[in-house]
Amino acid sequence: MGYKHLSLEERYYIETERREGRSLNKIAQVLGRSQSTLSREIVRNTGKRGYRHQQAHNLTQTRHKEKPKAIKITPEIKETINVYLEQDWSPEQVCGWLKKEGLVDLHHETIYQHILKDKRSGGHLYTHLRHQNKTYRKRYGSAHNRSHHGIPNRVDIDERPEEANNREQVGHWEGDTIIGKNHKGAIVTLDERKSKLRLAMPTGGKKARHVTDTMLRLFQPLKRFVKTLTFDNGKEFAYHEEVAKTLDCDTYFAKPYHSWERGQNENANGLLRQYFPKSMELVDVTKKQVFDAVHKLNSRPRKCLGYKTPYEVFEELTGINQKTLLGYALMT
Repeated sequence: MGYKHLSLEERYYIETERREGRSLNKIAQVLGRSQSTLSREIVRNTGKRGYRHQQAHNLTQTRHKEKPKAIKITPEIKETINVYLEQDWSPEQVCGWLKKEGLVDLHHETIYQHILKDKRSGGHLYTHLRHQNKTYRKRYGSAHNRSHHGIPNRVDIDERPEEANNREQVGHWEGDTIIGKNHKGAIVTLDERKSKLRLAMPTGGKKARHVTDTMLRLFQPLKRFVKTLTFDNGKEFAYHEEVAKTLDCDTYFAKPYHSWERGQNENANGLLRQYFPKSMELVDVTKKQVFDAVHKLNSRPRKCLGYKTPYEVFEELTGINQKTLLGYALMT
């Protein structure tokens, strides 16, 4: 028979008998409890005014509520957790997906503890965590580089339609570039605002011609799902009118130094830096390396999407599934 917690009545009996000077041994015999149980009760629940039954009962209940609830992770669930951690999902994403699929309801701290235990035993799961005491800070370059001089017929983000601002429909994108160390090499990044789908590809250089050609290649299979494009003020987007004409879309520019106006793209660039850190030159990065990293990002369940993946949401909105999107990537 398992251990049963002391009741309020038992605690009342302990309090009154102790006042009468009864020994713990005698009280334990009457209650049918071990003396060690009562000794532990007295030590843990005695306040400044001595042992009082109601206070003791309240203290015990509070400790019980605050005690982390251990949820048994079966070997099968543990294996599933490991598979998705190794795909660079965050513990929160793993928990959200497991709950959505009706498998188990875990707190993300449980998975962090699992990762820590794995690390102590020589495992590698911790190497897949996105943040390992690293910080990401975007460098914007000089004011000259990020002003809007040299961008003809630039349209300010204030004129962007509400359906783009409110993420009401698919087809509104944000664009940027990730630059390699010593300004060697670049990756063009494009993010759909509603589904969170990301496209990216290395470009032959960071000049406007290279960036424009790369964007058009990425968008070619999806051009019917491009309504607007919002850029920052880098000179690499100076040919935005050509992009707008080719894709039959409208282009807009965030205000200089207002990166939060393209917050989704900025955040996604930070995630991509997990695979292509700022200390890395990007001249020799291959399309496959970039596509593999982007595939991982698009395969992660997102809290803001109800723990669906960008692939799943984009398919719901457009009818284009993951397999087709991967096929498009191979065509570029």
